[in-house]
Amino acid sequence: MDTLNAIGSIMLQLMVPFIVGHLCRPLIANWINRHKRLVNTTDRSSILLVVYVAFSEAVVEGIWQTIDAYSLFIITLVSCVVLVVVMVINVMSARILGFSKEDEITILFCGSKKSLANGVPMANVLFPAATVGIILLPLMIFHQIQLMVCAVIAQKYAKRLEKQ
Repeated sequence: MDTLNAIGSIMLQLMVPFIVGHLCRPLIANWINRHKRLVNTTDRSSILLVVYVAFSEAVVEGIWQTIDAYSLFIITLVSCVVLVVVMVINVMSARILGFSKEDEITILFCGSKKSLANGVPMANVLFPAATVGIILLPLMIFHQIQLMVCAVIAQKYAKRLEKQ
């Protein structure tokens, strides 16, 4: 029964807002288009808040007393390897399936995103509060690496498009 409660809680936190947002799109699309700057700022701020809360909870739980520098290095290294593998799989799959360059770029970025924004609510539901920080540490590190790497890749794509 706990499993069903966990699934229900995850659905309530992640899927319901997603579905409601899509159902409301026809009603609010014009407003969103007129206020893109506000919507983008709100979106980015909410993700920043999720990251801040997850990091703060980890600090309060004393994560830095339980993780040594070597473990932090290994987590960072594994996160880099996982990101590279996922991105290569995304790009190769897009090419094998014959997607256009624009679709390939979309697949590359969207296929490796949303880890922390989805992971924090799920971890809060699935794990005891005292362990959430240590469980989320690899996800927090992965997410930061992901953002930095994708920013560099996006700049390279933008420069390539400017030359064309």
